[in-house]
Amino acid sequence: MIQIDYALQPADLTNKLTRFWELSGQKINLIESQYDVSKGSPVFTVQGRYTTRGWTEWTQGFQFGSAILQYDATEEESFLESGRQKTLQVMAPHISHIGVHDHGFNNVSTYGNLLRLMQEGKIGFNEWEKNFYELALKISGAVQASRWTTIKNGAGSAPADRLAGFIHSFNGPHSLFVDTIRSCRALMISHRLGHVFQAENDIKINLLDRALQHIKATADFSVFYGEGRDSYDIWGRTAHESVFNTKDGNFRCPNSQQGYTGFSTWTRGLAWAMCGFPEELEFLATLDDSELAPFGGREAIEAYMLKAARATCDFYIEHTPVDGVPYWDTGAPNLHKLGDYLSRPADPYNEHEPVDGSAAAIGAQGLLRLGKYLTSKGDAEAGNKYWQAGLTVLNTIFDEPYLSTDPNHQGLLLHSIYHRPNGWDYIPEGSKIPYGESSMWGDYHAREAALYLQRVINDETYYTFFGAVQ
Repeated sequence: MIQIDYALQPADLTNKLTRFWELSGQKINLIESQYDVSKGSPVFTVQGRYTTRGWTEWTQGFQFGSAILQYDATEEESFLESGRQKTLQVMAPHISHIGVHDHGFNNVSTYGNLLRLMQEGKIGFNEWEKNFYELALKISGAVQASRWTTIKNGAGSAPADRLAGFIHSFNGPHSLFVDTIRSCRALMISHRLGHVFQAENDIKINLLDRALQHIKATADFSVFYGEGRDSYDIWGRTAHESVFNTKDGNFRCPNSQQGYTGFSTWTRGLAWAMCGFPEELEFLATLDDSELAPFGGREAIEAYMLKAARATCDFYIEHTPVDGVPYWDTGAPNLHKLGDYLSRPADPYNEHEPVDGSAAAIGAQGLLRLGKYLTSKGDAEAGNKYWQAGLTVLNTIFDEPYLSTDPNHQGLLLHSIYHRPNGWDYIPEGSKIPYGESSMWGDYHAREAALYLQRVINDETYYTFFGAVQ
């Protein structure tokens, strides 16, 4: 399990953050000057150079969002202009993309960050530019919410006389992905902006309701609580995919696309949940009780979100090596060959199973946000545990061998894994496993976590996705 450093303070990472942003800027410029845009969005690196992989266009927002975060952290205007112009020129198709569950990734990372910077006064106010960002975010949330599957009641936040549902993945209407909790941000922002989402006969669909239903379905079916659901039900374990019968709305089974099995825990999926639940808890705190009353009330909603947040973060702490970097799946078939791997630092160069640095970057942010949330609610002991665990993870990944210092390597965060079952990750000659490569989501979320921590250190405005609409 993670050996939490309780003495570590945010300011202790100041020098690492300075170095991180220097390297980050170099990597962004390297991609800008070298990447062939005709190939599509950059997804992951092969021998240090970004390449693509046709599946869905889910990483472009991370590319341009990274430049926006770089400006936020360093105030270097060139990165702002690059991120702003590329958002204008390239991101429009992502707003209306009806075929993916990734609107939170693409559009909140670009339009959302730009609107947030304007709201915070970090870029100049322009009424028409603000309207442009707001319109993009309104439509993005509605388009994402339209990708809807109805399921049996008891899984959603809907009243007892109505069915519940979830935003289905690109696999189809039967498929709930744990990742999609981070796309609930798109619905929340659209709701906060006052968007009216309408269907046939001008029926108005409440975007807050749909977001809460999806979050509840994720908490009920993607997260396990040691309550006997199946033989592998452990507190905090997650399933990448939950499969439903779309004819009658019944849950059928856990599954995994990018993990080892539906009965083991793919650690990047775990990390999405760790990050998603705490940030949505932060958002709930900005809503009046009257807004939540029709959907079960604040107490009930916060209870299931907090239970899922704590469970997933506990599982991560318990099933990750001492330095805070997990292997790609806790049930990976060759982990046993590593011996007592949880009692020593992760080894990205071992001969049996790869680690996933991107899961560490995503999960660390979740640990920090949950820690701060619990502390604000008066649970200082638990809050400190999660907060210090998050700092421990960042202290590891903001240094070698996870921080990419090679000036010719386009990636920032090393040892990221994309799709181990499909064999998409580059395996160096002479190795049995992939290592040494980066991903666009790993690099972006490392930057997001770095910005979060830097703002805490500098006592700046607390970084949230809904800073765009406060």
